[in-house]
Amino acid sequence: MKRGQLYVAIVLLVLGMMLAVQFRTTKDIQQNAPISRAQELTARLKDVTEERDNLLIEVSDLRKKLEQTGRKGGAGKAISDELDKARMVAGLTPVEGPGVEVVLNDSPKKLEPGEDPNLYILHEEDLLKVVNELRAGGAEAISINGQRLLANSEIRCAGTTILVNTKKIVPPITILATGDPKALQSSLEIKGGILETMRFWGLQADVQQKQKVEIPAYDGPVVFQYSKSVKEGD
Repeated sequence: MKRGQLYVAIVLLVLGMMLAVQFRTTKDIQQNAPISRAQELTARLKDVTEERDNLLIEVSDLRKKLEQTGRKGGAGKAISDELDKARMVAGLTPVEGPGVEVVLNDSPKKLEPGEDPNLYILHEEDLLKVVNELRAGGAEAISINGQRLLANSEIRCAGTTILVNTKKIVPPITILATGDPKALQSSLEIKGGILETMRFWGLQADVQQKQKVEIPAYDGPVVFQYSKSVKEGD
């Protein structure tokens, strides 16, 4: 039993005892006691009645506090759930669920004399297009070679190197996304879409539906140097 509930029980017990005393006192007065005794019992009855009323008020207050505590507990859980949801949306917690696995790699084709090798290797724009198609298909979370993508994640090229969240990644490149597996695959495999174009140039591109994919949390810094939250009414 919680301390607040125990305290209420004790108060109710004392209240019951006082009500019993009040009943006996009232009965004594009704039995034609001497005047002095009647006056004494009347004063006693008044005191007991006041104590009873005070206890009733205290019991009522305690019950209200217990109810408020219960409501606060529920509100606290609701707030905690909202925080967990916000962290998940922000990419700060690992997630798992159905989705797709996309594996990309450079072309195995041997170059002919005079051919441009850049035509047969993966570029950051290829990854950007795949990510955009996944998001258009309803992806809820995406990672590239273990790097969780946030709203402000960068996918860029530095020389011949692809950087994701400032981390160097090299082929083969595995992109994981949670969401409706069928919808995600359809968004990538659409005729004339990104995967068909990549395959046309000999790049390796495979997508598979998965019942469960695991996507890690973002583990880099989250810094807002110029932005700040806006409170309602500002």
